[in-house]
Amino acid sequence: MKKIFVAVTGASGTIYARRFFQHFPYDDWEVHAAVSKSAEIVASHEGGLNLPPHVKEWDEKDLTAPVASGSNKFEAMVVIPCSTATLGKLAHGIADNLITRAGEVFLKERRKLILMPRETPLSLIQIKNMELLTLAGAHIIPATPSFYGNPKTIEELVDTVVARIYDHAGVEAEVSARWRVEEEKARKNI
Repeated sequence: MKKIFVAVTGASGTIYARRFFQHFPYDDWEVHAAVSKSAEIVASHEGGLNLPPHVKEWDEKDLTAPVASGSNKFEAMVVIPCSTATLGKLAHGIADNLITRAGEVFLKERRKLILMPRETPLSLIQIKNMELLTLAGAHIIPATPSFYGNPKTIEELVDTVVARIYDHAGVEAEVSARWRVEEEKARKNI
C-alpha cells in the first residue's frame, strides 16, 4: 500500500485541505497527517477540518513519527495549505517540528514534496524561498484555481487545485474537469 503524508499549516485556505481529504481514494493509500496549532486556529474560523477517522494523525511536535525518518518509504508529502512561515523554514532547513522535519526528509531523499501556498501578494523573500525549494526539488502549486471548466461553486473552484495536487502526488482521482477532455470525448462520440 502506498503512503502519503499530508500536513495542514496555518495559512487561510482550510477548504483546500478539507476537499483534499474528502476526495482522497483511501483504498489505495495509507494516509498520515499532521495539523499545526496555527492551522487548527485558522480552521476554526473557516468551517473546521475534521480529518477522516482512517487517517493516522500525528502531533506536530512528535518527531518519532515514521515520516520523520528517510528509512520509511512515503510516496509523497503535501502541505495544504502551506503557510509562508512553513515555506521559509523548509527553504532554509529549519526542522523544528514534524512538518518541517518531514519536508526536510522528502527533500534529502528526493521524494515528492508538494507545497500549496495561499498568500497574496508575495514578497521577494517568499518568491526567493519558492525558488530555493523548487531548485531543491519541491513542487510549488499555488492555490490558484482554473476557470475553464465553468465551476459553479467555491468547492468546484477549490477542486481544480486539488486535482493538480493529486496529479503531482501520483494520486489517481478525477475531481475536476480537465482542459478540453470533455470536448474531445463529445467529438469522438459523434
